[in-house]
Amino acid sequence: MDRQGAVAALRSAVEEFGRRYLDADDWWCVALSGGPDSLALTAVAAELKPTTALIVDHRLQPDSDRVATTARQQAIELGCVDAQVLCVNVGTQGGPEAAARSARYRALDEARDGAAVLLGHTLDDQAETVLLGLGRGSGARSIAGMRPYDPPWCRPLLGVRRAVTHAACAELGVAPWHDPHNADPRYTRTRLRTEVLPLLEDVLGGGVAEALARTATALREDNDTLDELAGKALAEASAGDGLDTGRLAALPAAVRRRVIRGWLLAGGAANLTDKQIRGVDALVTDWRGQGGVAVGSPLTEERLFAGRRDGVLRLYREPVHRS
Repeated sequence: MDRQGAVAALRSAVEEFGRRYLDADDWWCVALSGGPDSLALTAVAAELKPTTALIVDHRLQPDSDRVATTARQQAIELGCVDAQVLCVNVGTQGGPEAAARSARYRALDEARDGAAVLLGHTLDDQAETVLLGLGRGSGARSIAGMRPYDPPWCRPLLGVRRAVTHAACAELGVAPWHDPHNADPRYTRTRLRTEVLPLLEDVLGGGVAEALARTATALREDNDTLDELAGKALAEASAGDGLDTGRLAALPAAVRRRVIRGWLLAGGAANLTDKQIRGVDALVTDWRGQGGVAVGSPLTEERLFAGRRDGVLRLYREPVHRS
């Protein structure tokens, strides 16, 4: 079997990632869908360390059990020490893509048995993620893309183009599964992949995917620094379970909004939007005696609010009034 070219490039990327983040680990898992990205990653990972393939069957397509069984067989043939099929029930919260992702990550986390999990996200996936975040307009955090290492999740192929994983499968002589959802224009990411990015590449003369990935890296570095400053400022601005608006007002805007975000999350908020954070920020910077700001939360019978009283931001709840 020819190990030159694409396979060698993938092996180099995974080896470098392993040395940097997982050198002490005796084994690892790989999330295998059966598609070309994860299949090529599985082949390389199994050569480097004892590898368990985790195959999530979302049961959303008629032949999903067959696809999962084939992926399991391929994983064993590629040298994995174990391969497990994880059947999940996909809910509806957040839409079909978000619900499937939540179910998948939950199953992987439960099955990994303490090991790191390698994911097959490529540079192309990173570029698409940045564009999605840019379209949502929810701040630098949303366009900072995916982290290469976000324990237990590992993305060693973020610097590798999708074409390399496809070529690696051809070199290895393995037949990947091609998810029909990836060609379905009803999904936003599909249209970004097949319409928007090719158009940008044409208009801007190429190199767009790489430029978007570099942008994500730069923004993550900036965000990490600002988050560190915000962590220190949060401790200094704390007033019991609230925040001292005087101390908040003295902070730079970018740091202050991160302090507010961290405080909201610690208080039970979830799925925060940039609009909500800026609304709470206005209670500090544009105080006119206004009422509280509703923020996202997992609560069903109550709504979570941030309000200001006596110079302190506090969280409170109000019951949901149903008609």
